[in-house]
Formats: sequence, C-alpha cells, structure tokens
Amino acid sequence: MPLELPPLPYDYDALEPHIDEQTMRVHHDKHHQAYVDNANKALEGTEWADRPVEQILGDLELLPPDKQAPVRNNAGGHANHALFWEIMSPDGGGDPSGSLGAAIESTFGGLDELKRQVNDAGVKRFGSGWTWLVHDGTGLAVRSTANQDSPLLDGGTPLLGIDVWEHAYYLKYQNRRPDYLEAWWNVVNWSAVQKQYDKAAGGR
Repeated sequence: MPLELPPLPYDYDALEPHIDEQTMRVHHDKHHQAYVDNANKALEGTEWADRPVEQILGDLELLPPDKQAPVRNNAGGHANHALFWEIMSPDGGGDPSGSLGAAIESTFGGLDELKRQVNDAGVKRFGSGWTWLVHDGTGLAVRSTANQDSPLLDGGTPLLGIDVWEHAYYLKYQNRRPDYLEAWWNVVNWSAVQKQYDKAAGGR
C-alpha cells in the first residue's frame, strides 16, 4: 500500500512549552503530509510503490535515475518525521536506562556528552537538515545529514533524530536554534529510542 501519514501519538499541544501547538500542527499536517504525497507520486506505477520506506531508501540506487532525487527527499522526509514523532513524548526527558543507557555511557561517557555532540552537530548543520544518534552497525555514533537525507541511505539505523529545519522551531524560537536543541531533550522519549536500539543491536 502507499505510504501513509501516521497520526501523532499525542495531542498537538502536548509538548508545550518546549514545542508549541501551532508548530506541531503545521509540521505534522502540512510538511509531513507533503512528503508522503510527493513520495507516493514519485513511486506511483513502479515496483517500489508498496514497499516499506526503509527498503526504498536502503535500495535507492536501484530506482530509476529520474526517481532517485524526489524519492530521496520525500521518502526520506517521511521516514525521518515518522521517527521524530515517536521519539518525543509529553512525559519525556530524564535519563536513558537499560542497554541503551549503558551503551551511551560506554560510548560517550554519559548523557551530557551525547547531548553536547548532538546539539553541536545540529547547530553546525548549515541550512536545513537533521542531527542524529545512530547505530552504524558496530555501535553508537552521532551524525548530521542535509535536507531530508536519512541515515538509512548510508546503512545506519536512526535511533534519535532532531529536525533542524526552520519549520521545526522558527515560530517559537526564531533564529535561536541552540535554544530549541537544548529544550528538545525535555521531550525525548527514551523508551522509544530504546526500541530502535534493540532492533539495531539485535536485542543485545
């Protein structure tokens, strides 16, 4: 079946005061919907039209050349945002636990250093893009991608991603991207990030 816009797992205003209701409405209902619509339009009539987005992005080079750019941008935008909504929660924040917490401690020396690296990558992303915690096949790593590029394109598994396109924060934070990134950790849903980590690490 074609790609579909997932419903938000909480109310539009649930992430206040860190992310405002108006931003959530426009971001989910307009921006994400456009990525879904444009990806489906690009994939229509191809053998890829009914495949999972992870498979589409993982095998992007197999698509017809004229389809690759629109699919990269729009299926990437869909995959990125579908994860983004899930890894936020009105009951978020705090510290990771379990195997994810242990891996963060082992790799970064603790949550504070992970936050510093993720925020730094987000601040330094010129123009639009994302900052990520990924599993690169061997362990945890911080990455930054341009536009709607997904870590799936490079074989990585996104665990946590923060959207640093201006539409994600400008209504509330204007040009203060560092303030938005700092505030975002108050809504991070560590249990959802743990689920991504479990899939990537084979449940270890």
